[in-house]
Amino acid sequence: MSTRREILALASGAALATAAAPAPGFAHDGHGDDWVATWAAVPTTIPPGPPQTLADQTVRHVVHTSVGGDQVRIRLSNEFGATPLRIGEVHVAVREGAGADAVVGTDRRVTFGGRTAVTVPAGAPLVSDPGRLAIRGGTDLVVSIYLPESTPVTTLAAFAFQDNVVAAGNVTAARTVTPVRTVGQVFFLAGVSVRTRGSAIVTLGDSITNGANTEQNANHRWPDLLAARLRAARLPRGVANVGVSGNRLLHDPNPPAGSQAETFAAYFGHSALRRFDRDVVAQPGAAYLVVLIGVNDLGHPGTVAPPSEVVSAEDLIGGHRQLIARAHQAGLRAFGATVLPFKDDTLGFYTPENERKRAALNRWIRTSGEYDGVIDFDRAVRDPADPLRLAAAYDSGDHLHPNDAGMAAMAAAVPLQLFRH
Repeated sequence: MSTRREILALASGAALATAAAPAPGFAHDGHGDDWVATWAAVPTTIPPGPPQTLADQTVRHVVHTSVGGDQVRIRLSNEFGATPLRIGEVHVAVREGAGADAVVGTDRRVTFGGRTAVTVPAGAPLVSDPGRLAIRGGTDLVVSIYLPESTPVTTLAAFAFQDNVVAAGNVTAARTVTPVRTVGQVFFLAGVSVRTRGSAIVTLGDSITNGANTEQNANHRWPDLLAARLRAARLPRGVANVGVSGNRLLHDPNPPAGSQAETFAAYFGHSALRRFDRDVVAQPGAAYLVVLIGVNDLGHPGTVAPPSEVVSAEDLIGGHRQLIARAHQAGLRAFGATVLPFKDDTLGFYTPENERKRAALNRWIRTSGEYDGVIDFDRAVRDPADPLRLAAAYDSGDHLHPNDAGMAAMAAAVPLQLFRH
């Protein structure tokens, strides 16, 4: 059983921040070394109704990196915006302590084609110039984005499990900021990559990969803890977590008309099949894919999606086969993870029929040989006395999502040799 001390050891690894000499800003760089994703957030749209709005404000995000490098670049997203997104200024720095302060001397002004103020077209992402900032894996960064005019927040990652802050005015370059509010979401920021020798692992999944029910601000998601194991093993692999709470393999959000789900289902994101090219293939340095998805395809129909979207085990297997084919076409090795048990969950997902489908999917993942390797999360967290349930020590309380100790057990169950070649 994983103790809190073991979880914290995994989360921290051996990583400490090391800043490069101060530089005035980002600039084009002609080096040809690898760019590797060190952090990711999946952009989604928002539910119907008035959006949050920022005006003459800075949002400062805390980013927990997975692998280090000698230069940094960021990816912004206006992919669900109906109008151009005006960015006044962006800065990145090494985080100091547990708040949102920046380490003195590490602040860098981010540029885009040499410009500090840019407009991101509606429906598009924007990748920055490289900037000199040397960090070790496990370092926390603060990425500050200034929105000079009234800006509806239409592109965001809704479940960050990290406190980010909004402050008045353009304080992107400030060492410390005074928050006017704290948000548990990510606004307009989709990725951070570093220049290094290595490659990236992309973890594609739902809330269990996203980090649901783990301790806020602790970086106890299983991909974070896997990244710490990789650092300890001196394997130069970034981990891009592209899990989305509520995500399904086969269907986009489709809340029944008039249901409460209409107020939140848009945050579940496009189906894994639909978002695959953007969220997996486009990750810098992507070489490996880990897939843990399917429980929401089983549980959503009849709860937060219409019963007409009920899927069979064969449907899920067909979707997984598509992920494998598309990963291989893009040159990625694909690893399948077994779906966790959820008997008597509090969300209404469990039925004997859904359990039969889960068992069939897991049997195919384990035995078909179609994935390049298997990660048996089911075996790692199930109750030996009742294998259809999460073990009590790993249960966050809803009998569906693992707690922090469960996340550590999942990370420990990943064979590192999968990423050695």
